[in-house]
Amino acid sequence: QVELAESGGGLVQAGGSLRLSCTPSGRTVSRSAMGWCRQAPGKEREFVAGISASGYGIEYADSVKDRFTISRDNAMNTVYLQMNSLKPEDTAVYYCVVGTYAFVSPNYDVWGQGTQVTVSA
Repeated sequence: QVELAESGGGLVQAGGSLRLSCTPSGRTVSRSAMGWCRQAPGKEREFVAGISASGYGIEYADSVKDRFTISRDNAMNTVYLQMNSLKPEDTAVYYCVVGTYAFVSPNYDVWGQGTQVTVSA
């Protein structure tokens, strides 16, 4: 089975940037969609971004469109989330996920442990 290790979280000021990385281990995920979800304190977990196995099918939550960019490097078996123009409301634990299918969908098989992103005003 695959395990996911997220990294790149931290504390930044509003307007700053972070780049999250997700490195799977155990098997390749090149045939699976991947993505990122987040959960803020007191709120439910929400979808942030997803990318298909091909890399050409991409979806974003409305709240992060034009600010976040998801990408993947199948040669390194890694998915990234570039986060620009960060806002305090982006503060959350960010989780890497492996999709059930090659295309982006609400169905996921594996979740990582998460990495904390904190954006100060």
